[in-house]
Amino acid sequence: MGSKALFFFAVFGLSLVLSLRPAFAESEEVDPGLVMNFYKDSCPQAEDIIKEQVRLLYKRHKNTAFSWLRNIFHDCGVQSCDASLLLDSTRRTLSEKETDRSFGLRNFRYLDTIKEAVERECPGVVSCADILVLSARDGIVALGGPQIPLKTGRRDGRKSRAEVLEEYLPDHNESMSVVLDRFKAIGIDTPGVVALLGAHSVGRTHCVKLVHRLYPEVDPVLNPDHVEHMLYKCPDPIPDPKAVQYVRNDRGTPMKLDNNYYRNILDSKGLLIVDHQLATDKRTKPYVKKMAKSQDYFFKEFSRAITILSENNPLTGTKGEIRKQCNVANKHH
Repeated sequence: MGSKALFFFAVFGLSLVLSLRPAFAESEEVDPGLVMNFYKDSCPQAEDIIKEQVRLLYKRHKNTAFSWLRNIFHDCGVQSCDASLLLDSTRRTLSEKETDRSFGLRNFRYLDTIKEAVERECPGVVSCADILVLSARDGIVALGGPQIPLKTGRRDGRKSRAEVLEEYLPDHNESMSVVLDRFKAIGIDTPGVVALLGAHSVGRTHCVKLVHRLYPEVDPVLNPDHVEHMLYKCPDPIPDPKAVQYVRNDRGTPMKLDNNYYRNILDSKGLLIVDHQLATDKRTKPYVKKMAKSQDYFFKEFSRAITILSENNPLTGTKGEIRKQCNVANKHH
């Protein structure tokens, strides 16, 4: 082949590459995916507003922080981290938050408070999905947990995922194999699962979830000293649904996210079946022991697992929408 022909193909190839570059660059600009400080240009104050609202709400209502933490499990663990959890039921679909698996979830109105504060600054810019994730991040800090840098750029889903919820979220009575498999499906390994369940260090468990371990006979694996307290807090085999009867997950440091949970479950003081299994299953017990000894190790694994959970199959770019209100999808005409 002559030098003129080689020169032609070289020039042609270069021009082809240059002609394609703008298209690729443009598509990258359209959907950068999840990134740190996604709103730095479109709403620079967004993360500070969310952090301040979480601080103010926690100051007035301490239990909001438990809700922020539970929200990220219940939303991001079901197919996508897209704020589908926040949608209300419609005539056609049941909302995720009204299913049995979501029993005890509350304080959604305070997420609306945060959304309203952000909307005042930047209307139609910040998604409810990002507000849900960032409020969990800041709620973890309020509870004495680690500061976890989390990416943003999620968009909101338009439909509830109630019909598939039980395929994704493990129940407190599931076998440890099921629990591990459910989380493994979204990339969270065994130490990550052990760390995530450390969220049971804070908050409370309703008696309706516990009575099967107390009546008609007490579960023999429970620590007898702890049983007395559980019976005192849950005196009825069939709890009154209108009465808010519960046991604190951790009597020692009930408002603090710490590794005391692991010491409790090693001492047979876990309230739920899953807590007991975590401390006795040969796959998880070594990590329970390690976290019971080292809060730094617990925080390290907890931060890693929360990060993976928060990045589970998000809607980004042009997918989904930015809801005007977190409890209803936007109307499309």
